Amino acid sequence: MFETLGSLTASPWIYALVAVSVVLDVFLPVLPSGVLVITAAAAAAAAAAGAGAGAAGPVPVPGPEQVPDILLLLVIATTASVLGDMAAYRLGRRGGARLDRAIARSRRLTRAQERLGAALARGGGALVVIARFAPAGRSVVSLGAGKTQRKVAEFLPWSVLAGMAWAGYSVALGYFGTQWLGTQWLGTAVSIVALFAAGALAAFLVRRPPSAPAASPAA
Repeated sequence: MFETLGSLTASPWIYALVAVSVVLDVFLPVLPSGVLVITAAAAAAAAAAGAGAGAAGPVPVPGPEQVPDILLLLVIATTASVLGDMAAYRLGRRGGARLDRAIARSRRLTRAQERLGAALARGGGALVVIARFAPAGRSVVSLGAGKTQRKVAEFLPWSVLAGMAWAGYSVALGYFGTQWLGTQWLGTAVSIVALFAAGALAAFLVRRPPSAPAASPAA
């Protein structure tokens, strides 16, 4: 799998693939958008390491013009994340009963909606950022914000912050993980595990019941 994804990073089409995957995974959470971002960033790190090693490197790597630019990858991933959020927000705002039936047909979305619904109600905007890392959390947040008729001005800034946090984390994992570990496939694999770990932690945080208010001292 890593070899197939790695070959895609040598083409400018990787930008389009990342953008489409990140936009659509708000509706199809099974899409490997995070894996794509990490793999592209890891390829950029490997190319930078290969260029620094010079001709002595045993394995040739693509030239800088053939691998993703880190800043451009970060901008594309962030922008696509926000666009996907807003598309789901609009769908939630206008979907009505048809949307409810569509969610009911997806066991994963139904379970996520049940688990995260109360958490979203109490968590405010910061939970939009945390849920961006949780499995299906982005879908529930964006659709829920639309269904509850929240204003765009209330949702959009948090969506931008969530997209920046998720994209920055994914790009940093792939790039610096490969630099530190010295091998692209190992850096990619470890970074993907770290991404899933962050998702598990985010899911735990959004499902955690609120703390009970402290009892006031007796007079």
